[in-house]
Amino acid sequence: MKRIAVVGAGAIGGFLAAALARAGNPVAIVARGEHAAAIRRDGLSVESDLGAFSVPVSVGDDLRTLGAFDFLLLAFKAHQWPSLLDQVASFAGTDTPVVTMQNGVPFWYVREPPLRSVDPGGTIGDPFPDTQVIGSVVHVSGEIVAPGRVRQSGGLRYVFGDPGGGCGHRTSELVQLFNHAGLAAEADPQIRQTVWLKLVNNVGLNAISVLRNMTIKPMLEDAQAREEVGRLMTEALRVGQAMGVVGTVDVEARIAYAARLDNVKTSMLQDFEHRRSLEIDPILGAVCELGDRYGVATPEVRKAYDALQRLNATQI
Repeated sequence: MKRIAVVGAGAIGGFLAAALARAGNPVAIVARGEHAAAIRRDGLSVESDLGAFSVPVSVGDDLRTLGAFDFLLLAFKAHQWPSLLDQVASFAGTDTPVVTMQNGVPFWYVREPPLRSVDPGGTIGDPFPDTQVIGSVVHVSGEIVAPGRVRQSGGLRYVFGDPGGGCGHRTSELVQLFNHAGLAAEADPQIRQTVWLKLVNNVGLNAISVLRNMTIKPMLEDAQAREEVGRLMTEALRVGQAMGVVGTVDVEARIAYAARLDNVKTSMLQDFEHRRSLEIDPILGAVCELGDRYGVATPEVRKAYDALQRLNATQI
């Protein structure tokens, strides 16, 4: 058993907390409001590819009050870092790995100089050297259907790797921990490449799903929307190629694979519908910034970024 903290108990974090707790691990989550109250009262309930179940977990609104842990799973949205940095930074310099499970470019991906869109001034990355970080890519979907209740879909695949390449003993230990809980975890010695390929998908699918207010299946069945997704993904891919983190990729094949997700709502569309701030900068903003840095034009990504920023201004 390992002591695990999940910071950000939304759809992904909530499901992970429940699955890991069901496997016998002491799990604590950072949550607030009605969601936290419901979990304290009734436990954390999930409908998932692992079945339907409910488990008790510890709940707090501040990580610093919850004790010591063997792993910190960071499942909040990347643009929420400023409000949570002090809590997570209380573990800086300890033996506890921080596992970045957000969409977009993580703080450790580009350190010199740090990206304004991801880590302005390096305030996020400075406390956490690569040796304390485990990178991750989440290939799972989900939504909160009611306070304390999470519905998971889209498979059980989680990928982990060391930021500098390879998979050290803590990464291997985490993979075993997830697999023991019935999750399909794997070690990835090229996590930087995998992160960027997921970003390519997020840039196209998330942005157009919000701008057209469409779930994935009908969006990719619409010829014009599908073309818009492809243009955004292609620009993001070219930036990654200029950085040397990815090679040749068949964008149309990636779109076809995503089209199998049926009526799944992207996380950004869920946030838009619930009038929550959108994770624009870590996804599209980072691509624009890195495009400028590496001399790759990103006019379509910039156009979508600006449109999403205008929409986001109506949310907050």
